[in-house]
Amino acid sequence: MKNSKVLIFIIILGFTFTFCTSPYYIKKGKGQINIIPKPKDVILENGFFVLNNSTQIVADINNEEINFISNYLSKILEPSTGYKLKIVQNDIPANKIKLIIDSSIHGAKGVYCLDVNKKGILISAPEPVGLFYGIQSLRQLFPPEIEMKEVHNVEWKVPLVKISDEPAFKYRGMMLDVSRHFFPVSFIKKYLDLMALYKMNTFHWHLTDDQGWRIEIKKYPKLTEIGSVRKETLVGHLKLNKEEKYDGIKYGGYYTQENIMNIVAYAKARYITVIPEIEMPGHSLAALASYPDLGCTGGPYEVATKWGIYDDVYCAGNEKVFTFLEDVLTEVMALFPSEYIHIGGDECPKTKWKKCPKCQNRIRNEGLKDVHELQSYFIQRIEKFLNAHGRQIIGWDEILEGGLAPKATVMSWRNEKGGIKAAQMHHYVIMTPVQYLYFDYYQDDPKTEPLTIGGLLSTRKVYSYYPVPAELSTDEDKYVLGAQGNVWTEYLNDPEYVEYMTFPRICALSEVVWTPKEMKNWDDFVRRMKVHFKRLNALNVNYFKGNMDAKKSK
Repeated sequence: MKNSKVLIFIIILGFTFTFCTSPYYIKKGKGQINIIPKPKDVILENGFFVLNNSTQIVADINNEEINFISNYLSKILEPSTGYKLKIVQNDIPANKIKLIIDSSIHGAKGVYCLDVNKKGILISAPEPVGLFYGIQSLRQLFPPEIEMKEVHNVEWKVPLVKISDEPAFKYRGMMLDVSRHFFPVSFIKKYLDLMALYKMNTFHWHLTDDQGWRIEIKKYPKLTEIGSVRKETLVGHLKLNKEEKYDGIKYGGYYTQENIMNIVAYAKARYITVIPEIEMPGHSLAALASYPDLGCTGGPYEVATKWGIYDDVYCAGNEKVFTFLEDVLTEVMALFPSEYIHIGGDECPKTKWKKCPKCQNRIRNEGLKDVHELQSYFIQRIEKFLNAHGRQIIGWDEILEGGLAPKATVMSWRNEKGGIKAAQMHHYVIMTPVQYLYFDYYQDDPKTEPLTIGGLLSTRKVYSYYPVPAELSTDEDKYVLGAQGNVWTEYLNDPEYVEYMTFPRICALSEVVWTPKEMKNWDDFVRRMKVHFKRLNALNVNYFKGNMDAKKSK
């Protein structure tokens, strides 16, 4: 009998120890949890842990990173509860939230375990990033009012649950275009906070385009003096505005290098990598307006006042262009520690190159076949420069044309074909097909929605996406790093509009890139999303409140 008890104890102990690597999703009890993205493994028990003014956070406060995470947790909980939780080094028997590094836990980067019992909460992970993600899940276990300030008559209870979780994909991204419309530092930080809540880990910052140059480059001050300001902006939709009416109002704005360093540090503290995009060789009118000798004709040029694709691009036959871009990228690299620098490469007309004597000389001297290979030459030259400084390039899928740069990562946007081709060539790929992940598309009937570029992309369609195409073999699919949602802002002229177009589609995307494919369930997502709408209300987020299942296209 005694031996039987020992055996039972060992079995229970073994189950507890191995839970974090269990591949099964288990539900017990009658309750439900409402975490987005859905965790990989869950055991739900009956009952709750209740947070109170005496609860303490137990953590290794001598570790700077863990100390920061502990204070981050405390600051999340304090405004609504009024509890300024004490952070202590030494363990206590009960009424605690304990954060520990546990090297015995294995999984993808960001793996964590969250164990809630009546005595307290334990968040464990092999790295601090996992603790951070565990905190995001914990805050979603609290009532939505946890996101508010000065809340009364709410019991701050968390369901008893065991969670073992890890991301399905390495790259979980959101892009924000600040060239067409500029957004203040305060909003960029709010955007990053919301990304962190849903465990997104990459912020692709589209900083330059025809309509505005938004990053201070000290060696070239005209980029912000001239390139950051357009004389006016098109009114209404480009395709519907046959008379091309303009508002007559100067529009501008840019981020100082101090602003950028502050934002990059803010993102890093939330385990988000910021990847800057400096467009080349096309979408460069703002730069050409600032320095006309960088174009094929010498100008004059002006910052674009409407949306679209322009024939005037950087002159690929002019050495000054490469000196300029290397100088710009040198300052960019000093501001952004990311492995990747995005160099655009999309929608570059070759019209001016075909007529430009310098470009034609370049084609002859380099033994190139045509202007498409000239673009490949351009991109490869920039790649060599960045590689020499320990960085890698990302480009839109047009960089495949004329020959792909040796180490380039492809962002496949026009469809999945570019991504498939790149992966088959054993190049890394980030999937962001317009049909599924362009968040500037309408969410419902355009007759009832605010003006945007066109198309239709419901939250349900976003949710249905899977980043690894069936055409790839098991040897090739490992080159798909993940997926990204893109928020282009031709028609999104204020922060509230960006939020409206982003939510709830970012929530669906978070589950696409985090949750195992076989665990995704649309009806369950909708159920959880209903709770998250209350959370978004508490966070003062403007979101789409219509039919997430919209099916009629424009």
